[in-house]
Amino acid sequence: MFTLVFSLATLIILPPSPISASSPSVSALFAFGDSTVDSGMNNDLMPFVRCDHPPYGRDLPEHGPTGRYSNGKIATDFMASNLGLKDLLPAYLDPKLTDYDLLTGVSFASGTCGLDDLTLELSHVYSMGDQLEYFDEAVVRMKISVGEKKGREIVENALFVVSVGANDLMLNVYEFPLTERKTQFTSTDQYSDFLLQRLGSFIQGLYSRGARRFMVAGLPPIGCLPLQRTLSSIINLRPQRLCVTQQNIDCQTYNSKLQALLSSLQTTLPLPSSRLVYFDIYNPIMDMYNNPDKYGFVHIHEGCCGTGMFELGPLCTEFSRTCPDASKYLFWDAVHPTEAAFFVIADYAHKTVLQYLS
Repeated sequence: MFTLVFSLATLIILPPSPISASSPSVSALFAFGDSTVDSGMNNDLMPFVRCDHPPYGRDLPEHGPTGRYSNGKIATDFMASNLGLKDLLPAYLDPKLTDYDLLTGVSFASGTCGLDDLTLELSHVYSMGDQLEYFDEAVVRMKISVGEKKGREIVENALFVVSVGANDLMLNVYEFPLTERKTQFTSTDQYSDFLLQRLGSFIQGLYSRGARRFMVAGLPPIGCLPLQRTLSSIINLRPQRLCVTQQNIDCQTYNSKLQALLSSLQTTLPLPSSRLVYFDIYNPIMDMYNNPDKYGFVHIHEGCCGTGMFELGPLCTEFSRTCPDASKYLFWDAVHPTEAAFFVIADYAHKTVLQYLS
């Protein structure tokens, strides 16, 4: 149920100098992680991790579900379009995917995925390791299609988006606090160190496969997601659905450590052409939350689907009440943003960061 979470917004360049005009443009976009960047990888998995049913996708060009956790396009779709690559970034397991589609990028991300193996035991989706294996398979297909040299150049000049980590905290710390991680780690801070170590290894794994340009998402203010506000209200027996302060503090701590990790990796990766971009999601999402009029939002405390307080995935169905105009909502379901919110996020990324990568 607890697919997570949207992670693309304000960005900090490490290092800040832009790529020179003589550098090649971005050849492709490859996405890894969880539901924030999943285009439909979960469509053949168990029902509780899927969203390939109405009303998801109702505002896409074909007005039907694709496996995206929103009413329409997600941020990586807009990013691919802004880069001049394609209008929609397909999932690697999309049965309609062609070898030609691979050349400009796909998403390997799987909703409810995490960095912790225990998260995968709860969700049974494609792990980060599985996603790497699918990427290896895709590279072989590309090289067969366009040749060894051209295939290698596509990978080296591609943009790699990584968005993962929120599911680990939600499932192993907040929603199911009796998991073995609570006994293994004495604090959420220690657990975050464990997650970041795994994230660093994943980035290095991509680097060893030829990846050079990375955009790595931090965590959003998890405590202000509609689902978390609802659960906190129930657990604490209070009528008000308030943001969970401690969860937001945990996210800020994680993000500070992630920035330090990316700075360290930037200095240790041997090739000067490698670039790591940090997505500071926390502050921009809080800005959307605190200043909805600035972005055209009217509803920020609940999602468009159902009551908007707990429905997502299999609980957000064609029989659910949905709002008539999702563009007025920050959230589509109890966790994931609307297409309108994804557009704002991607537009910000395009104006502030993508110019340094294209």
